[in-house]
Amino acid sequence: MAVASELAPPPELLSPYHDRTRYINRELSWLEFNRRVLLEALDERHPLFERVKFLSIFSTNLDEFFMIRVAGIKQQVAAGVAGRSPDGSTPAEQLAAIRRAVLALADQHRACWLNDIQPRLRAQGIHVLDYDELNARQRAYCKDYFEREVFPVLTPLAFDPSHPFPQISNLSINLAVVINDPEEGELFARVKVPAVLPRLIPIGGSSCATPEHIPPERRYCFAWLDQVIAENADALFPGMAVTEAYVFRITRNADVEIQEEEAADLLRTIEQGVRRRRFGAVVRLTIQPNMPQRIRDLLLVNLKLTPEDLYEVRGPLGLADVMALTKIDRPDLKDPPFYPKAPPILRHARTSAEIFGAIRQQDILLHHPYDSFQPLVELIEAAAEDPEVLAIKQTLYRVGSNSPIVKALMHARDQDKQVTVLVELKARFDEENNITWARALERAGVHVVYGLVGLKTHAKIALIVRREYDGLRRYVHLGTGNYNAGTARVYTDLGLLTCRPDIGADVSDLFNFLTGYSRQSRYRKLLVAPVNLRERLTLLIEREIAHAASGRAGHLIFKLNALVDPAMIDLLYQASAVGVKVDLNVRGMCCLRPGVPGMSENISVRSVIGRFLEHSRIYYFANDGAPEVYLGSADLMQRNLDRRVETLFPIEDPALVAHIRNDLLAVYLRDNTRAHVLQPDGSYLRARPGEGEPTIDSQAAFSVGRQIPPE
Repeated sequence: MAVASELAPPPELLSPYHDRTRYINRELSWLEFNRRVLLEALDERHPLFERVKFLSIFSTNLDEFFMIRVAGIKQQVAAGVAGRSPDGSTPAEQLAAIRRAVLALADQHRACWLNDIQPRLRAQGIHVLDYDELNARQRAYCKDYFEREVFPVLTPLAFDPSHPFPQISNLSINLAVVINDPEEGELFARVKVPAVLPRLIPIGGSSCATPEHIPPERRYCFAWLDQVIAENADALFPGMAVTEAYVFRITRNADVEIQEEEAADLLRTIEQGVRRRRFGAVVRLTIQPNMPQRIRDLLLVNLKLTPEDLYEVRGPLGLADVMALTKIDRPDLKDPPFYPKAPPILRHARTSAEIFGAIRQQDILLHHPYDSFQPLVELIEAAAEDPEVLAIKQTLYRVGSNSPIVKALMHARDQDKQVTVLVELKARFDEENNITWARALERAGVHVVYGLVGLKTHAKIALIVRREYDGLRRYVHLGTGNYNAGTARVYTDLGLLTCRPDIGADVSDLFNFLTGYSRQSRYRKLLVAPVNLRERLTLLIEREIAHAASGRAGHLIFKLNALVDPAMIDLLYQASAVGVKVDLNVRGMCCLRPGVPGMSENISVRSVIGRFLEHSRIYYFANDGAPEVYLGSADLMQRNLDRRVETLFPIEDPALVAHIRNDLLAVYLRDNTRAHVLQPDGSYLRARPGEGEPTIDSQAAFSVGRQIPPE
């Protein structure tokens, strides 16, 4: 298989391998992941709006990276932390490398928008115009729109000896306005661009110069809200002259720190922490090239930043907002419609007897988004109505808005079922949503618990207890992804429906561990963090090492989101050294260096980026012809193995084990369309079909038959 690269990574992502260095820097590995996202925006094989989507995702990803990772490293520098990351970098060295890499990536990102995507949008009759491109009629429309819709919402804030520097909220777009007052001279004010208004103002498609073959109903024209405000800023300062206006945007530390041991009311404490997030320490200031030095200095001083925290970019700030363009009704610019299907055994199961009967008949594997999420909703709904169901227990991490799962759980309580739900309030950036659902569940009479002190509950488990002719039976769903109907349409995840008694007993014990007082240290089938997951996973890898050391074939195939834990990386190096073949499919960060002679020559690492976000975790152990497969919620990171409640669960049906190995993992490993191959230096090259090789797109292969609406 050939590999190729369309976009050369910044030099900072190509750190040369040294014998003393066994690990790729975590932060640079993450930036390399976001570069792969940017490659999708540059990929002309995607429909145009899908490219816009990836361009927006790149921006959102980078915002979160600064809010969490960069903010944390800056705190280390401020605290004088002298420790080094596993790759040997100090916090200050990491910040410097991050800045160099981000500057290069940001320039490539802006070039993609300004020189590639924006011209292609215009060729399709979709114009996103700068103010100086507007004609007289368009400017008149924008002025009227400003007076009617924008001016009443704006609040200019002065900055002078009697007015302190204004509080500026996280990720807000702002204008630094310079005013000439006849009496006071030059003054400074800040105007926040209101997030309650659309960033892109529709100004009528018929007013734009569009190719004649584009019919009027498919033409769209937009102006930037911040530019419209800047051009009409005089209205905010009557009797004075606005001489300059410059746009800027800040990013703040958004990592909410909760002292759980000291919190009398965890829900209220987290709610307060989320409010504080809007005004955490500033970690990045983004501006455009036209801002003069005196305004830059004013902002840097008052935001308590250094020049190294300032990022100058071409074009509009906050390009995540271009995601709004994908809402335009232009199906010709989007991926074709996608229709998930239910597995055949559940396709016609509607009643509780039919659904539970299907699970008794066999273990059922769900592969989202190719398999519909609806069977899970119907399972909870059926359990709510079934008079033989006594109890339902479930964990909720990120459930989204308007959740059918939560509504089904509340309905179950209305039907007098015993319903217990663990809502993880500390799910980052979903805290407010989860607080809302927790309160709604409590009002419905559901027993709501918030997990264990000091541990996030990241496991995805649901338990239904049903009375049957031979006694009580436990029905279980275990998954790799959240109980979120929205993300289930765009994330790849796996879930298992089973009523195996030993797994059901383990899940009962796990819920007791989560909701009560338990020192459970042994589970029959489950691997549970922080109890036994690291230990058991280590033993499974060591078993493969022993097979290879004894002259038998050893093979590990792991599909996961991140590989960061140094101990696990070292264990995989040991496996490679004795001849175990190690195939890794790691979507995001990977700190392991593959293909290094004498250390990792038997390890390959791939990353698949495509229409759907790869989110499933699969751990395959060849085990000398008696293969074992575990699925679950855990990546190989210290936080997953040691500081979260996670589960890996076994697939015990031999037919499902063979299906996962031959129909899922094998396809991922052969993907030469959406896969990128990690090199020893930390860079990735896109996989290409070799001479005579067929083109394989794993996500397209799994989507076969999903372009036709179900009957």
